[in-house]
Amino acid sequence: MKTMASIFLTLSSILLMSCGNPQASSNTSSGMNTMETTMEKNTNGELDTAIFGAGCFWCVEAIFQQLEGVEKVASGYSGGARENPTYDQVCSGATGHAEVIQVIYDPAKISFVDLLEVFWGVHDPTTLNRQGADVGTQYRSVIFYTNADQKKLAEDYKKKLNASGAFPQPVVTEISPLKSFFVAENYHQNYFNENGNQPYCSLVIRPKLDKFKKVFGDKMK
Repeated sequence: MKTMASIFLTLSSILLMSCGNPQASSNTSSGMNTMETTMEKNTNGELDTAIFGAGCFWCVEAIFQQLEGVEKVASGYSGGARENPTYDQVCSGATGHAEVIQVIYDPAKISFVDLLEVFWGVHDPTTLNRQGADVGTQYRSVIFYTNADQKKLAEDYKKKLNASGAFPQPVVTEISPLKSFFVAENYHQNYFNENGNQPYCSLVIRPKLDKFKKVFGDKMK
């Protein structure tokens, strides 16, 4: 925790540009979203699941894919009332969902606390329902915990952040139980890797990744 303030100050400059709604790439097959509410585990029960919302899920997905111990990242929607919402419905703000990522990780290689450190280090958790130019409840800072341990760890970490003065304003991250996770349309998955040459990826996501690598290089694959 002693490097917390420096981490967040270093990354604060990457939070200004918006996710927007650029034209989907050629792989725009969408179909119905699939609800996933159970935690994924391998046959030895070694894998665990975390759900984070930190603004545009394209950016957050690209960052968490880089972490050692993360096996899979999927973009999707959680926290709303409508089942199988579409991207347009979520973007309207009417469904109550947040853009989130589902992180399947190996706790033997990366802990939930490590994931929290990255989560709070790569977005601004002090702006309510907003990340940079992206405004609305769909872009809120949120942790959807899957068990009591995750809840306690997240709440304790949030308290320590506020007590440490790591941010100039209080952390407003929502910490709520996971009720459902709906996988986003196919063209949202692996977005940066599939569309790295598109303007949003090259102008917004790539600079965020470069700065993330400088701060969290010891946690990367």
